[in-house]
Amino acid sequence: MVCRPGHENDPLEKMRHSCAHVMADAVTSLFPGTKVAIGPCIDDGFYYDSDVNRPFGPEDLQKIEQKMKEIVAQNFPFVRKEISKKEAVDFFKKRGEKYKVEIVEGLSGAEPITLYQHGDFVDLCKGPHLAKTGEIGSFHLLSIAGAYWRGDEKREMLQRIYGTAFGNEKDLKAYLARLEEANRRDHRKVGRELDLFSFHPEAPASPFFHPKGALLYRFLVDYIRGLYRMEGYEEVITPEIFDVTLWERSGHLEHFRDNMFFTEIENREMAVKPMNCPGHCLMFGEKKRSYRELPVRFADFGRLHRYERSGVTHGLTRVRTFSQDDAHIYCTRDQMAGEIQGFLRLIRLVYRDFGFSEVMLALATRPEHAIGSPEIWEEAESKLKKEMESAGLPYKINPGEGAFYGPKIEFQVKDALGRPWQLGTLQVDYSMPERFDLAYVNAEGKTERPVMLHRAMLGSIERFYAILIEHCGGAFPLWLAPVQTVLIPITDGQVEYAGQIKARLFKEGIRVEVDSRNEKLGLKIRENQLKKVPYMAVIGAKEVADKKLSVRHRSKGDLGLMSIESFLELVKKEIEEKV
Repeated sequence: MVCRPGHENDPLEKMRHSCAHVMADAVTSLFPGTKVAIGPCIDDGFYYDSDVNRPFGPEDLQKIEQKMKEIVAQNFPFVRKEISKKEAVDFFKKRGEKYKVEIVEGLSGAEPITLYQHGDFVDLCKGPHLAKTGEIGSFHLLSIAGAYWRGDEKREMLQRIYGTAFGNEKDLKAYLARLEEANRRDHRKVGRELDLFSFHPEAPASPFFHPKGALLYRFLVDYIRGLYRMEGYEEVITPEIFDVTLWERSGHLEHFRDNMFFTEIENREMAVKPMNCPGHCLMFGEKKRSYRELPVRFADFGRLHRYERSGVTHGLTRVRTFSQDDAHIYCTRDQMAGEIQGFLRLIRLVYRDFGFSEVMLALATRPEHAIGSPEIWEEAESKLKKEMESAGLPYKINPGEGAFYGPKIEFQVKDALGRPWQLGTLQVDYSMPERFDLAYVNAEGKTERPVMLHRAMLGSIERFYAILIEHCGGAFPLWLAPVQTVLIPITDGQVEYAGQIKARLFKEGIRVEVDSRNEKLGLKIRENQLKKVPYMAVIGAKEVADKKLSVRHRSKGDLGLMSIESFLELVKKEIEEKV
């Protein structure tokens, strides 16, 4: 095991890494016969995978945590030892640690194998670690999950325990409070409470959007469509199933096959599209094009399907069917700078409108398995660097994280809890136009290849939907809320007047409902508050007589009596300004 690259000198990372070893020690002590696998650090904590005779339960976490405290209190030193590969294999074979043996046998090179020992526990590890177990600060075990060895569902199912550690109790408590808030905002929980979407085993990892949920989904798409009209994008619709020869041509069959769905029609092998780009290339190449037509900007909300293993699917953030605010720009090399700058401007506007104030950029460079020459990649990476620097946008490098066909800018935002999420991307692609023999006629009458820019702002609509729910805890801004106002008549005597107000607000474009149930006023207010409706308007006999509304805001509380005109002015301004 090893600290994550770039984190070797991080004191917190080193402590968490050491804590993972202590946890493995506690597990093997409490559950004889356990075989340990791997235990790396992750963001905000660590985990360790173990092969045990029975599944862990919540009560086991308490026992393990108590045992860890005992090990920490004994203040064992972490002792590093170097041995040969053969010695390491023999050592772990004698101990029955088959997973460690497999790891060692898979190591290449002549470098010595390093072991770390504290007390009687010895683990395969590159380190580094703290000097002693007593230097470990405050820690807590969080949860249990199943995990296939090597991520392969054909291999053994292991028990994974997640934990975290901080330098002091104050920081640990603050983290656990954030975690509790994150659980409260979990999009799966909020989605059920607000009746937005559901999942069914008949369609694994494929969401069903309910009426209000579908409405919100449509708002996201319509918002992007409105920007497309202003930015010169042309929306297209492309097929969902193509002959596999298309995916061979694009390179996806070689690089993406394990994530694709296949079928056979009339003795032809077909694949359900995981991406839109090859279909757009077919459309661009249908006719001879002049440089005067460029740039061509194809946008596509087509449904995509990718095979995600059941072990990694997660609510709306990792599904098997989704749509993207996907677009491909075909332009000349001279037009690239303007197109990149236009996209950088547009994507920052989008994130601002959705309330994401902190945006971070990264340049993902050439991966190990890439198509196209190194020179082409270097040119594309340099172009992206230049345009980010020209826009005054700081960025970091993510080495080897580019798409197989080109480097990309990755856009990451932080939500209301400070958690980072990667959303949009912009990718430069010289290879796919070459593979599809795309061309345009330049000003001198000569044929040239266009450059292809792949770009998305929200990314997967489903994933963005989940992130948005958690960012605002389901309390959507007024312009996005499926129901913007609920009218609450106090008695049946005000129902008719409430209906008249509903018609007036509906005519003005406000999404409004009337809660005319025969329930107490306090209960109706409380339940609509739980539904996170932005505005409630209570209507009693006085309101009917004065032709007014008693308005409540979900977070500001009672706003007092308002005329219908004043209420309309208030909500229209809030909607227009995307508050």
